[in-house]
Amino acid sequence: MLWLPPPLTELRARAGEELLRRVAGPSAQHKRARIHGAPGPRWFGPGSAIRLVHADASMYVGGLAALLLQSLHPEAMAAVWAHSGFRGDPWGRLQRTSTFLAVTTFGTDQDACQAVLRVRGVHDRISGVTSEGVPYRASDPHLLGWVHVAEAECFLRAYQRYGRRPLDRAGQDAYVRDMALVAGRLGAEEPPGTRAELSARLARYRGELRSTAESRETAEYLLSRPPLPRAVRIPYAFLAAAAVDLLPRWARAQLSLPLTSRFLLPLAVPGGRAVVAGIRWATPPLPPSAERAGSTGSTGSTGSTGSTGSVLP
Repeated sequence: MLWLPPPLTELRARAGEELLRRVAGPSAQHKRARIHGAPGPRWFGPGSAIRLVHADASMYVGGLAALLLQSLHPEAMAAVWAHSGFRGDPWGRLQRTSTFLAVTTFGTDQDACQAVLRVRGVHDRISGVTSEGVPYRASDPHLLGWVHVAEAECFLRAYQRYGRRPLDRAGQDAYVRDMALVAGRLGAEEPPGTRAELSARLARYRGELRSTAESRETAEYLLSRPPLPRAVRIPYAFLAAAAVDLLPRWARAQLSLPLTSRFLLPLAVPGGRAVVAGIRWATPPLPPSAERAGSTGSTGSTGSTGSTGSVLP
């Protein structure tokens, strides 16, 4: 282990704790202990592709890219705009989302099943009409399929570009297959099971995607007006540029990008690598795991070995 002078060690600890608090809430350490320490079978084993991807700091880039991409579906965006509270309580929404990802990826079978039931219960209560008069339901399998495809695409793209050990083709297929297990239990429509199927499904949604007032406001909020302290605005600007650069060109063209993001695009990859490395350096290591051998889901092939400190609770 690399020796650090005490002031740097203290800075690293403070930065890591603040990062966890922002992403997982004030009870982050308790959540981590429960998710990783509770005994029992898991959906995914220690060598699974989904664990490798979701434990990496590249998820910060992938998560932001996924939000931007998801915003291009008018019905999905209308549901988020009217019901999620992401503008009034953006950190709360981030904490709920990161906790769900952590529980279903690393938690026990019992906790993961309960998390899915809670989310499905919330979806069942959300419905409405877009500003153009189109009805929507958050529980619609087709809309859930879009949210899933956007997340899987962006998380995987981010890991392949910024992760410690990019996955080979078998590992990418395994990740898509692992994500499909969670999406299917949430009620998504026929989630794709391979990397090729994921790309094809994303292409099938393109005809439904377009810029709306809500998507433009979302991009402006996420890229130009994030609820962050002034001290981290510059690193966040590079993280945001990395997220925009990660998107397919056709999606980027439909977003209303602020001037700062456009200006930083040529520096997106080196800037993104620097910020991800900083996050990885500050993130506390995973707590000891009490899981038992075996899992109820598919572990798949990762195409690589090793693990990182989880960016999730």
